Amino acid sequence: MQVMLKECAWEPLGDELVVVHDPREAYTLADPDGRIAALLDELARGPATAEELSARLIARGVAVTGDDVRDGLAGLDSLGLVENAAERLLGDPDADERHFSNLTFFGAFARLGTSRAEFVRRLRDSHVLVLGAGGGGSALVQCLAGLGVGALTLVDRDDIAPRNFARQFLYRHADVGRSKVDRAAEWVREYDPRIEVRAVDRWISGPDDLKDLTDDVHVIAGGLDGAPDANLWVNEAALRAGVPLVAGGMTRTQLIYFSVDPGRSACLLCDESDLPPPDGRTSAAVAQRLSRGLRLANGLTGPMAMQVGSLVAYEVMRYLTGVEPPRAAGSRVVLDLLNGLVPVWQPFPRDPDCPACALARR
Repeated sequence: MQVMLKECAWEPLGDELVVVHDPREAYTLADPDGRIAALLDELARGPATAEELSARLIARGVAVTGDDVRDGLAGLDSLGLVENAAERLLGDPDADERHFSNLTFFGAFARLGTSRAEFVRRLRDSHVLVLGAGGGGSALVQCLAGLGVGALTLVDRDDIAPRNFARQFLYRHADVGRSKVDRAAEWVREYDPRIEVRAVDRWISGPDDLKDLTDDVHVIAGGLDGAPDANLWVNEAALRAGVPLVAGGMTRTQLIYFSVDPGRSACLLCDESDLPPPDGRTSAAVAQRLSRGLRLANGLTGPMAMQVGSLVAYEVMRYLTGVEPPRAAGSRVVLDLLNGLVPVWQPFPRDPDCPACALARR
């Protein structure tokens, strides 16, 4: 393997070497004999194998063995400073140009064992079921398309109306009266014809309405408006299919997103397990019952819709690529508009007897 040095700078400081790759932090490495600096100097000349680097270092009078160089490369790899030179790009000039920013982004996470190109390929080989093409959903579709997710199944039943334009940027005034999901699929095809997209114009009234949509899906994302139990229907469908669920939305003054990792995290039905009984006479029970009965007008504005859609899309990306663990698995992440949108994690309680979680273990 030819190893390539990522963009970084270094400078000796006494017996140490200060190295900066990400401006947020600097690494201070013990380097009394200058061998790490010499290795970085040679890597800066261009990609090379461990054997080639060893020969170059010996030629300049640095006493190293092949094992020394391999250990040094492993150390640099652990700091995220090197990567596989052959896997910086996808190998197709058109695809490399299309995914230039995605490849650059994943370069921060690339290691010798997992390349930036591999992260992009995982997205291109993925299929996401998107529920809802409204406020957060329209932003989610745009984010997933930008990431280059290879296949999207879009589900919605609403038609486009003028009231949508404050927050749903997939649509134009000429689209008023058209099916949202049909126009959203059309937008995806216009944006990137290489993305396979399917439009499903359908009301979802229970988990059975999703059964035929989860085959070959890697993540279910988005949310359903309407019935109070809609998220529990999707939760059940995701657990039956054994695929992660990522969803989000807005209350009157809070943005919320969450995810469920079947068989690994608590689920949405677990989260119901510590709620007061619906017929209880405590203040908590009454408040819960009143909250479920509220019918709030949709106050999701453009900036908020984009925020929710992007947060859901980023969590979907975590599941699809493995670039890092899902951050919201088994938790509700709340961003309060009255508190500067600072995220607060609220873990779901785990219910060992949860009948929905049992579906994922079958």
